[in-house]
Amino acid sequence: MIEYQNIFTRTQIHGPGDFGIPLPQGAERERIGKPTFVHLLGLIGDAQIGPLYLGWIGSISLLCGFIAFEIIGFNMLASVNWNPIQFVRQLFWLALEPPPAKYGLHFPPMAEGGWWLMAGFFLTTSIILWWVRTYRRALALGMGTHVAWAFAAAIWLYLVLGFIRPVLMGNFGEAVPFGIFPHLDWTAAFSIRYGNLFYNPFHMLSIAFLYGSALIFAMHAATILAVSRLGGEREIEQIVDRGTASERAALFWRWTMGFNATMESIHRWAWWFAVLCPLAGGIGILLTGTVVDNWYLWGIKHGFAPEYAYDMWAPVLDPALAAK
Repeated sequence: MIEYQNIFTRTQIHGPGDFGIPLPQGAERERIGKPTFVHLLGLIGDAQIGPLYLGWIGSISLLCGFIAFEIIGFNMLASVNWNPIQFVRQLFWLALEPPPAKYGLHFPPMAEGGWWLMAGFFLTTSIILWWVRTYRRALALGMGTHVAWAFAAAIWLYLVLGFIRPVLMGNFGEAVPFGIFPHLDWTAAFSIRYGNLFYNPFHMLSIAFLYGSALIFAMHAATILAVSRLGGEREIEQIVDRGTASERAALFWRWTMGFNATMESIHRWAWWFAVLCPLAGGIGILLTGTVVDNWYLWGIKHGFAPEYAYDMWAPVLDPALAAK
């Protein structure tokens, strides 16, 4: 019934702000800010904002990220002759490009890719320090380090695209530019240059894990929402002491698919699918141009890509006329 289509959080419990467990004596820094509550945020999650613990690692990470952001932004602004109106108008098309191939792995002039290297250095430092922060915060709270290692999978793909593969190829010009549409253009050109990336088996696996993780997350989220009026959102309780929510969720999937994941195993499925997406994608990118020069020809050689007969002198037919 419509009253049970609980897409938004319907219950918000208000009480004293939760500061969390006390910090150990001699901690690097104190938590920042006092807890505040925002009703609109409570519709989609926890209404409480703060306090925040940054520490020195978190602070340096944010500083490095800010420097990288400024380098990229000012270079884009300079590319439109410091015109703020054109900067806003063309923002999606502006880019900070990597050095030309002629410079190899050497440091180029600042105007010919040096700023790209500087931005990449600070951005990479920021990301790696933030990974260290997530790992250390998990240990400090007695948690598993699953979040940090899932984050590391994304960092792997980032490093392959911007550092590891360019080094193996012998020039930083193989790396991805900073920019919204320019990096999409790079992706299309990359696929065309190496014979259609869709024939790369690791790209296939990456897309399968991408769509699979989205499907698993949607199935799990929908299931829990569907039994939340029966206490299904208290998943830990349902794992150790199965109640009517988990029983009905299990029956639903057994009746519709013949098999169901448990309240605990579904999270392992989702974690592995999500992590394997960038891991497989990174391997596919790493092999492109270093081991395989043309994925379409590689697919033909291994018998799973179709081989088309091509006559360069044949007249070009209009598809609309051919359909008739």
